[in-house]
Amino acid sequence: MDDKTILNRIAELVDEEHRLRADAQAGESGTDDDARTRLGELEESLDQCWDLLRRRRAARQTHGDPDAQGTRPKPAVERYLQ
Repeated sequence: MDDKTILNRIAELVDEEHRLRADAQAGESGTDDDARTRLGELEESLDQCWDLLRRRRAARQTHGDPDAQGTRPKPAVERYLQ
């Protein structure tokens, strides 16, 4: 997965997260258990994507191989600060 693909995936996840949060604020769906579960999944996936992107960039800056970086498990990147 290259940086552009990761950034596109981040944009897709953020768009979906914004839609769910907007629906919740509008009093539509978004407050039910399924929506809360999905929001949690989105946050975890975003953490993974940001982590991978940062590690790829760091590898590139240190003359490493960005393609050698893989997605780490969700617990390893949970609550990643951006």
